Amino acid sequence: MSDTTTSKPDYRWIGKRPVRHDGVDKVTGRAQYGADFSLPGMLHGKALRSTCAHARIKSIDTSAARALEGVKDVITAADFPEVSDGDGHIDAEAPASIKDTAHNVIARDKVRYHGHAVAAVAAVSPAVADEALKLIKVEYEPLPVVLDVMEACAPDAPLIDESQRTNGEAGAAPSNVASTNTFEGGDLTEGFDAADVIIEHEFDSGTVHQGYIETHACMARATESGEITLWVSSQGHFSIRDAAAQVLAIEPSQIRAIPAEIGGGFGGKTTVYLEPMAILMAQRTGHPVKMVMTRDEVFRGTGPAPGSHTRIRMGATRDGRITAVDCDLWFEAGGFPGSAVGAAMMALIAPYDVANFRIVGYDVLVNKPKSHAYRAPGAPNAAHASEIVIDEICEQINMDPLEFRLKNAARKGTKAPYGPVFPEIGMVETVQACIDHPHYQAPLGPNQGRGVASGFWMNGGGDATAHISVLPDGKVTLVTGRPDIGGSRAGHAMVLAEELGIDVENVRPSIGDTDAIGFNGVTGGSSTAYAAAVAVHEAAQNLIADARRRAAEIWDVQPDDVEWRDGAAHLKAGVNGTESPLTLKDLADKASQTGGPLAADASVNAKGAAPALGTHICDVEVDPETGKVDVIRYTVAQDAGRAIHKSYVEGQMQGGAVQGIGWALNEEYLFNEDGVMENAGFLDYRMPVALDLPMIDTVVVEVPNPRHPYGVRGVGENAIVQPLAAIANAIYDAVGVRLYSVPMSPPRVLKALHDAQATRQVAASGNGTAAAEREPEPVTAR
Repeated sequence: MSDTTTSKPDYRWIGKRPVRHDGVDKVTGRAQYGADFSLPGMLHGKALRSTCAHARIKSIDTSAARALEGVKDVITAADFPEVSDGDGHIDAEAPASIKDTAHNVIARDKVRYHGHAVAAVAAVSPAVADEALKLIKVEYEPLPVVLDVMEACAPDAPLIDESQRTNGEAGAAPSNVASTNTFEGGDLTEGFDAADVIIEHEFDSGTVHQGYIETHACMARATESGEITLWVSSQGHFSIRDAAAQVLAIEPSQIRAIPAEIGGGFGGKTTVYLEPMAILMAQRTGHPVKMVMTRDEVFRGTGPAPGSHTRIRMGATRDGRITAVDCDLWFEAGGFPGSAVGAAMMALIAPYDVANFRIVGYDVLVNKPKSHAYRAPGAPNAAHASEIVIDEICEQINMDPLEFRLKNAARKGTKAPYGPVFPEIGMVETVQACIDHPHYQAPLGPNQGRGVASGFWMNGGGDATAHISVLPDGKVTLVTGRPDIGGSRAGHAMVLAEELGIDVENVRPSIGDTDAIGFNGVTGGSSTAYAAAVAVHEAAQNLIADARRRAAEIWDVQPDDVEWRDGAAHLKAGVNGTESPLTLKDLADKASQTGGPLAADASVNAKGAAPALGTHICDVEVDPETGKVDVIRYTVAQDAGRAIHKSYVEGQMQGGAVQGIGWALNEEYLFNEDGVMENAGFLDYRMPVALDLPMIDTVVVEVPNPRHPYGVRGVGENAIVQPLAAIANAIYDAVGVRLYSVPMSPPRVLKALHDAQATRQVAASGNGTAAAEREPEPVTAR
């Protein structure tokens, strides 16, 4: 790991690597995850999932299942309230509608994908529950299946939702295109007229899953008075509480959601699947109900990242200036509206200063599971297209690809294609870090190649609360409300320790439930280290102000005569008195005489989140006999703003790169013609393991965000954006073939190599007929 930092304040804890507070519990197995909770009298819930990818539900007969000994409840959609979104208008930028969420939890009149839940049972054991599922008889009327995003856009495509009109336009014909959106700037015609080189291609990305190791799990308990306790593994127990309440048409105050540890989420655990079913069955039976998905259910019944099709046209001058970009992105929404196409539009060319552009996004229904967020949702698909086209432009104009990116880099004052003007950002610094890195000049061997790519993620902030309480011995508890999925507990403890001037080991961080602390947003969008740190910082300032007031009362001076430093209250220089400093323990001892328990809170809606940008270098080796691609060296340079816990920041950068490598080379949902996923397990859904990867080198660039007390930017998502393009560019550098679809699996690479060889042979033979019949060269240059 290396650092590139614009300034290095003398922090006590920020930027260091203390031992994580939750580490011992996790390595010893004491940490409790979603499936670890149990209660006396607990029932086991299981969901019945559709065997059709698209069908009307004609009838469901649950009588045999209800009669099975040990079965305590069976539910179908008929047992749920019907919920409405009000005016029925779909906002492309809004979260998924509650009606769609409810219908995704359990199918109503029709199933929209294979694995769509249609019923659920609660029984005395998992075995009995499984047996009961086999006894439920569902009569389906199969309907035509559409899986390809472009085929779904055709006017004669099978309709997944007959009531769906594009953008909710009254009077329009039904369509699988749920919504469209457009970003435009400058003059495209003028931009392309100014170009010396124009490249146009189409790109495809397959449907991929987040691949979290822990499956979805929850447990619900309901009392006679209507109170519900929900234990849940999620990225946001407040949002799970609210969504479950909406699906069940009850008040959120009825539900107390208790967060479990989370065994991975990456965006996929921010919505409800099992929770409303578990709550309903707990209410009906009077018993706690526990539900845990199998791995097969996770693949078939939860939200993957959307597959996509992209057409992009980009122009540039011979001296390396991008003059125009015209792009259309079609994204799979799955069975219900709401893909990540909007974020993809934002990320497409955001790393660059482009004056003339047109970017159009299409949110398209297909017969696949409802798509959901996956680490920088939409951005990898977009960068896959733009960064490969940039590489081809560099080849045409004979310019180093990093120098090209440096020349076009967005910087402070650049207007983003989605509207705002960028504040301080680190695009230039990450590109320069890669230019200066030894990796970029290292020699390559036979069949080895090097590729680069840059990427953008906008980052987020939002609602966060923090509560600090000083214990009698002077140690401090810190309660926040966003689940820790990337080391945020340790990071927030470090912020508190820094502010109070105490050892970080003396801070005990935890995540409060929905009744224990004020509302918090989800841990997603690279927002938690940013937003919750703002709340912790503000709460710490409140505590310090109170501690100074109490010290002043004890010393009989004014609060302005007291300063806080090194974990204690001190009389300021020049103030009469010889009193010894008062530590937190000293103040806690006298708390009852100075106003009561020593504690502080803060509730914020954190604004000012700043984008994260990064640049990657990738070396690959391609086996020309098999098409297998090995990543042999990889470097990530990313702007973290200010790294709070250096090891966690590096881990986020490495983890994102690894997931992007898997997406680029192997990962993809495989469906048969009936819409049934054929690789719903880790044996056949090929994720990279340690043996598939080199050590991921990291360069932590720090261009502080001036709107955060410590300069923080989110770091969790950016590093997955670049690998698809970086690896594709490296493959081209290694063996001279361009691939425009991911995953670039061995069969696809081998086919591309054979096709390229055949084309060369035809050209060498001078066979005019064969040459005329082959596919035209996609690159045009003037």
